[in-house]
Amino acid sequence: MRGMTKSYLLGLTPSDAIKPEEQPVLAPPSPTVVRPVMHQRWSELTFVHWRYPPETVAPLLPPGLSPETFDGSAWVGLVPFLMKGVRMPGMPPLPWMSFFPETNVRTYVRDESGRAGVWFFSLDAARLPAVVGGRAGFHLPYFWSDMSVRRAATLWTYHSRRRLPGPPGAHVDLEVRVGSSLDSPDELAHFLTARYLLFNLVSGRLASAQVEHPPWPLQQASLVHLDESLLRAGDIPSPDGPPVLHASLGVPVRIGMWRR
Repeated sequence: MRGMTKSYLLGLTPSDAIKPEEQPVLAPPSPTVVRPVMHQRWSELTFVHWRYPPETVAPLLPPGLSPETFDGSAWVGLVPFLMKGVRMPGMPPLPWMSFFPETNVRTYVRDESGRAGVWFFSLDAARLPAVVGGRAGFHLPYFWSDMSVRRAATLWTYHSRRRLPGPPGAHVDLEVRVGSSLDSPDELAHFLTARYLLFNLVSGRLASAQVEHPPWPLQQASLVHLDESLLRAGDIPSPDGPPVLHASLGVPVRIGMWRR
């Protein structure tokens, strides 16, 4: 290993993460986004999550947000996927622009009124116009990266190297073995994946946007190899334990406008 790189060769499957297992539960219902500003499909995702002490994550959040916990822990996720069919309402997807890999680093939070949602530490994308638009139009911390996503039967592979803005070279090399469908995802799986509200700072003020999508068709996943430095690039301490993994072929998504 060099510099801020950390390699993980072993991981937990979802059923190993929490014992005894919670009784299977239904995912919380998705809101209906009446006036979406963006349509997308999030495809071929792998959710890689680690436990963190809440007091480690709390200083990384803006005022007005606090870590949401499960089993006493905050959770930080690394989520690579393919973005497909990106389009504005009433417009068709643009060739090339509407299809690209993306990876986000995120955690789960509650605001002062108790609403649960997602906070993004970073979003790496392979299309420079998408990065510029994400930063200027949606005020999200996008980064331009060289990226690829490949599926070979049950082996899913993701590669990413950050270009700009810095730190240049922050990267992910991930291979996972995807297994059978999770017909009855447990409470932890829903906690980590069924998220319908995004938080962000817009002009220095906390804002939120609704996200609408059907329940995730989750699959089991096991870690083959992970070498990443995106967490450290976002000033997130290295995790102590192995990750929890889930995979999904994806869902269609409708995103609402920021509201403050």
